[in-house]
Amino acid sequence: MDPGNYEYRGLIASSWDLLRGDTAAWPDRPFYRDAIHVSGQPALDVGCGTGRLLLDFLAEGMDIDGVDNSPEMLALSREKAQRASLQPSLFHQSMESLALPRRYRTIIVPSSSFQLVIDPVLAAQAMDRFFAHLEPGGTLVMPFMVLWSGPADDTAVAEEWRVVAERTRPADRRLVRRWSRSTFDPAAQLEHTEDRYELLRDGVVVASEDHARSPATCWYTQEQAVGLYRGAGFTGIRLVHEFTNQPARPDDRIFCVVGTRP
Repeated sequence: MDPGNYEYRGLIASSWDLLRGDTAAWPDRPFYRDAIHVSGQPALDVGCGTGRLLLDFLAEGMDIDGVDNSPEMLALSREKAQRASLQPSLFHQSMESLALPRRYRTIIVPSSSFQLVIDPVLAAQAMDRFFAHLEPGGTLVMPFMVLWSGPADDTAVAEEWRVVAERTRPADRRLVRRWSRSTFDPAAQLEHTEDRYELLRDGVVVASEDHARSPATCWYTQEQAVGLYRGAGFTGIRLVHEFTNQPARPDDRIFCVVGTRP
């Protein structure tokens, strides 16, 4: 793993929870909780970030570890855990080179984080590492988001800059604003992103950071997602609609895949 090659740093990391807001009612929370209850513990949260799910599940008494490739996000998770008197096991690793000290009954990869692995070879390696870290009969649960629903031709489609979030930091009452735009490559199923984070005091920008990733994310059809699971050796593969137990629909923009290690 290249220790410098991670996306969530600087103002992205420090303002992540602030700009995301209250996530208590997000539908993926009960979905993953139920998945862990069905498949069993211990569980692993891949791409745990600042601990949105990990710390809540840990507080509920779950045996769950977290892994992320951003040291800054992990540091924030540890700070939050300390305030909540929790002691999570957190690991700084990339999913494609996962090498943890134990195996799990359930692995979850929330927030479509798997789609940050752009290289198909590395994506296959990540699937192999997930498989290797599951106990026999354990399950891998991953959501997928289809980022483009237009024609799959060779024409790149660029968005205009837009403000996607802004909130005031309680600590110093400064406004944090995020601008973003994406360019979609439908033929390659890739998204290229540009983000600008601004810190404002009394309406004046006092600091800013530009972050660009090209490409940033990829997307998969339902058939391609199932192929990833099959290629790694998973069986009993099923697709569900968004974060429910209903079968996925052909036109779903968000679907989850559940597979079992034999």
